[in-house]
Amino acid sequence: MRSSIPAPALLSRRQWLGLPVLVLPLAATAGYNFWTGEYTLSHHDLQAQVEKKFPLKLRYSELFEVRLTDPLLSLDAGSNRATLATLVQIRNPIVQPRQVQGHLALSSGLKFDVASNAIRLDQPTAERVELEGLNSQGAQQLQTVGAVVAQELLRDYALYTFKPEELRRFGKTFEPGTITVMADGIKVSPR
Repeated sequence: MRSSIPAPALLSRRQWLGLPVLVLPLAATAGYNFWTGEYTLSHHDLQAQVEKKFPLKLRYSELFEVRLTDPLLSLDAGSNRATLATLVQIRNPIVQPRQVQGHLALSSGLKFDVASNAIRLDQPTAERVELEGLNSQGAQQLQTVGAVVAQELLRDYALYTFKPEELRRFGKTFEPGTITVMADGIKVSPR
């Protein structure tokens, strides 16, 4: 008796060669390139990680309270640096007005911290501090305070922390090495 189920069609050479392209990316995890052994972290993913940790607040000299909100991460491939811009609010009991707000931007290199498995800001520097509603006498002092406190708050700030399973691939340990800033993300090459 003959079956009415058709025999499976044989794949042509072209179809067979096309299968790995369709199957292999499904085995890779987000951001890891199986072929190069590199991680690529998108700007979108980095921005989402940064936003989870804000607002940040710190007291300075027991007189000033600095609060950073609404972070915006920019990536500069040309200088291999990241810029973190935030809104800044400074409260103080001495200088009038008692509370000022404005914008702050810090530029930083990136480094990998082995102890925490994190990509961190490396030696951030204040590029811009603009505070609204200040007279010239108090403006310089508060701008300096804002820059110093922001640098302190964001020194060694973790942009991305690898999960342990992300650093174990196919029985090998991924050891992050060079970090390259691109226009749309960062690339982490193995050592």
